[in-house]
Amino acid sequence: MDTELERIKNYLWHGNTHRATELLDFLTGDCDCLNDPTDRQQAFAAKLTEFTGYIKTNAGFICNYGERHRCGEAVSSSIAESAVNQIISARMVKKQQMRWSPRGAHLLLQLRTRVLNDDLVDDFDRWYPGFTSLPTPVP
Repeated sequence: MDTELERIKNYLWHGNTHRATELLDFLTGDCDCLNDPTDRQQAFAAKLTEFTGYIKTNAGFICNYGERHRCGEAVSSSIAESAVNQIISARMVKKQQMRWSPRGAHLLLQLRTRVLNDDLVDDFDRWYPGFTSLPTPVP
């Protein structure tokens, strides 16, 4: 079983969600065939089913991290996590006078993502056809 899980991890690292979900389905089938499974085996089967559903739902968003790594691109979400920790959590604490609602925090994260992906100017061009952006000065 450890070998199969290692193969699944490798497939996911390389963006091969189709093959990973096939193996996850096989493992789930193996768990379903157990006669009188222990509590630990039942818990594993439940987590495996949950994980399989997550991978199938998000397959279109799972990139090839191996290729990104070879190209010197980021393979971590630490930048986004840092933004969440610095910006959002300060506003969500209960002792803060002006708290954000969960919806407001979500909208801010969407905007921040558009800025980081350089998509915001395109959005404005689409929303406001006469919009012209100023070139970003080079330091």
